[in-house]
Amino acid sequence: MPTFLYQAVDEKGRFRKGQILADNPSEANEKLFQENLQPISVTTEDSSSARSAEESSHRQRKVKAEDLVLYTKQLITMIRVGIPVAQCLEILQTQSEHPTLARVSRKIRMDIEDGASLSEALAKHPRIFSQLYCTIVSAGEKSGALPASMERLLYLIEHEEEVQQEVRSALRYPIFVVIALAVAFVVMLGWVVPTFAGFFERADLELPLPTRICLGLSAFLVDWGPWIVAVLVLGFIGFRLALQKASVRLRRDRLLLNAPLIGPVLVKAAMTRFASIFAILQRSGYLVLESTEILARTMNNEALAHEFSHLRESLQEGKGISQPLRAARYFPPLVVSMIAIGEETGKLEDMLQKISEHYDVELRYTMKKMTSSIGPLLIVLLTFAVGFFALAIYLPMWDLTQMAID
Repeated sequence: MPTFLYQAVDEKGRFRKGQILADNPSEANEKLFQENLQPISVTTEDSSSARSAEESSHRQRKVKAEDLVLYTKQLITMIRVGIPVAQCLEILQTQSEHPTLARVSRKIRMDIEDGASLSEALAKHPRIFSQLYCTIVSAGEKSGALPASMERLLYLIEHEEEVQQEVRSALRYPIFVVIALAVAFVVMLGWVVPTFAGFFERADLELPLPTRICLGLSAFLVDWGPWIVAVLVLGFIGFRLALQKASVRLRRDRLLLNAPLIGPVLVKAAMTRFASIFAILQRSGYLVLESTEILARTMNNEALAHEFSHLRESLQEGKGISQPLRAARYFPPLVVSMIAIGEETGKLEDMLQKISEHYDVELRYTMKKMTSSIGPLLIVLLTFAVGFFALAIYLPMWDLTQMAID
């Protein structure tokens, strides 16, 4: 009968670990339940060593939102039952199925054992734990309500992932159609049209206008294709490098927020993020001025960050948040009015939560409206593309047929 290594919590919330004999992991779990132990992990000694070897051999993988959610839930559960944070991270190090999170847990545990706080240790891994994540954890540590703060953080992570998934789903179809059209144009102009071009030249036909346009585009693409690709690649690289400057990101974000169709979607997504983060910061004990500073760094939008910088100046002059928001761009009157009511009644957190819920609904409606508006445009674009190539190829064929009949 094999031996399993277990880590569990007893009915008084104390951490236990040891060995247990069982035929399989399920039987080991049942035996632990019979002993009034809540299992955290049950592994064989061989699998534990194999996992460690696998983690050391793996390259660092990206941590997705769902991985971070599961990791945070496990951490909250263990902290709630009273397990010390360093011990929680030791458990996560052996239990986590994600090699990057397992490796990072070990580093965080070592930093905590060296005297760092959890938020300070997390901040050393910004690719995994965002500034907002570390800020909320820090607020929980200072207030002595770490699990409650992390519950709010967990809600925010799940909420933002849901919003991003909905935005990606709405944009997936039009992006796919545009890419398919671009590929079809390249294939037709680069390979199909040149095949017919030689045939038409030998027939000595007077080509119709669509065919002449198509042949001209085809010749241009064949002659200049490599240069076009090089310019596009260099332009993309240059744009990515230019985005490192705040001024370029500011122009890009302003352009996107003011763009037709996509602009309203981005504004509403920004409002639900703004309200959600602001509400959590208020519940975590941050002052309004501190909250605006954190919002400026965590909104992931340079245009809104620019507005928050002006907002902070007004707050420092002693003005409330609703009055400066009236003069700010991108904040709809409904948001400003609800924040003003929240300030007057002393229920700013509740109003911010209601704003977030309202704009969740608005965002879904706007995305449906955008999709229904883009649909006819894509159909017109597809019809034009198909009609253009059909006329360019079949009109000369029709003339050849008429010549043969005559």
